[in-house]
Amino acid sequence: MSFKSLFAGAIALSTSSLLLANTLNVYTYDSFASEWGPGPKIKENFEAQCDCELNFVALDSSVGILSRVQLEGSSSEADVLLGLDLNVMEAAKETGLLAKHSVNTSGVTTPGGWSDEYFVPFDQGYFAFIYDSEKLKTPPTSLKEIVENQDLRVIYQDPRTSTPGLGLLLWMKSVYGDEAAQAWEQLASHTVTVTKGWYDGYSLFLKGESDVVLSYTTSPAYHIVAEGETKYRAAEASEGFYPQIEVAAMLKNAPNKALAEEFMEFILQPGFQNTVATGNWMYPVTENIDPLPEAFTSQPQPTKVLTLPATEVAAKRKQWISEWLDATTR
Repeated sequence: MSFKSLFAGAIALSTSSLLLANTLNVYTYDSFASEWGPGPKIKENFEAQCDCELNFVALDSSVGILSRVQLEGSSSEADVLLGLDLNVMEAAKETGLLAKHSVNTSGVTTPGGWSDEYFVPFDQGYFAFIYDSEKLKTPPTSLKEIVENQDLRVIYQDPRTSTPGLGLLLWMKSVYGDEAAQAWEQLASHTVTVTKGWYDGYSLFLKGESDVVLSYTTSPAYHIVAEGETKYRAAEASEGFYPQIEVAAMLKNAPNKALAEEFMEFILQPGFQNTVATGNWMYPVTENIDPLPEAFTSQPQPTKVLTLPATEVAAKRKQWISEWLDATTR
């Protein structure tokens, strides 16, 4: 998702802790585990409960988490994968490496509720283009306007390596359908750069390198809470926003299944959910938490949400990435 902290640092992989019997190994993305993310507080809260060590293994994105476990297969040292999202869930299931959970998800507040037997959601939000209201006096009000306005300098992320980038790929497909290739060509003509990950793209935007950058509707909340800055806004999307729901799953061959099951239950408890808003800059997925900061509750909520079937995404993702690549490199 989730808003990835501008100050996220590289997290060292502790190979020695991977071997400890009372250690829970959780593969996640780097900004989640960073000192500025929710990881340290979640680690503190869970360790107080489990009398164990929670070891985060930091990778670069949800795509990177899936690629790592696919490479390792049944010999993976991971117990839990934390940070996959809607767009890679089906591909993760198809690996045959995941175990079913027993978590009661009836209290989950995602649209339509939640009933998946492999995945437990931990945060939610929507992809959006962010702009500086002091510089861009007439902001775009639709995705099509961002794509088709040749005067608008755009930065977004690579769908092969970035969770938001993949989100944009599906957002574009849901809006343009069979005309997505032509839309990508139009966008390419006024795209400043396509970055590998969210951090690089957002940093360039803050330096004034673009008018808009792909991020999340909750990104302005970060600037309000952490910096007291109100000039950053999420552009409207009259066609509808594309959602992100981040999820966790246990591995079938988890070295420490008991701890993995305990952690999956913990995800929906206040010790985890209270860290989401101002740690990962996304919305929690339960209501049994502390009140959200006004910076979150004052953000406009999407009135229309676009989604593509998970099975279609899994079947056509490579084809759509090839379509994007061909259209943007002509």
